[in-house]
Amino acid sequence: MRVLGIDPGLRITGYGCVAGQVGSLSLVEGGVIRLVEGSPVRTVPERLVELDRDLGELLDRLEPRAVAVEGLFAHYKHPATAVVMAHARGVVLLAVQKRGLELVELKPAEIKKSLTGSGRAGKGQMQRAVQQMFRLSALPQPADVADAIAIAACGVERLAAAVVQGRAR
Repeated sequence: MRVLGIDPGLRITGYGCVAGQVGSLSLVEGGVIRLVEGSPVRTVPERLVELDRDLGELLDRLEPRAVAVEGLFAHYKHPATAVVMAHARGVVLLAVQKRGLELVELKPAEIKKSLTGSGRAGKGQMQRAVQQMFRLSALPQPADVADAIAIAACGVERLAAAVVQGRAR
């Protein structure tokens, strides 16, 4: 099974593609889509178009069976972050739907707990857990890549559980 994990953002969108089964996953590819504001000024709509194009190319090239994406969350100190994240998530959800791929939405705490045993794991813990799980020679950088790989790995677990429970698509 091949699953693409996406950590959406308007400046950096992390992605990680894994293949295999629970307990024997391999990393196919990980990286980021950089949506950098530049000169002349890049608007949010322009960055969303760029994300849609780059994500579409990634989906077509990697051919995942499913896409896993982190669910939306908001921190009470930074409510605007959730709104900005929602724009990028919307582009991801649309691209997945247009291609008829299975979508797995995961809560951040579920992803963290799946890889580290703690739903409150920090960025560094997640990077080390991904490095260890996939036997990488270095920490995945930036942290968005580690998060996306973790999302993909957790997505495989969720899909496998659905098959066991008879809810697979």
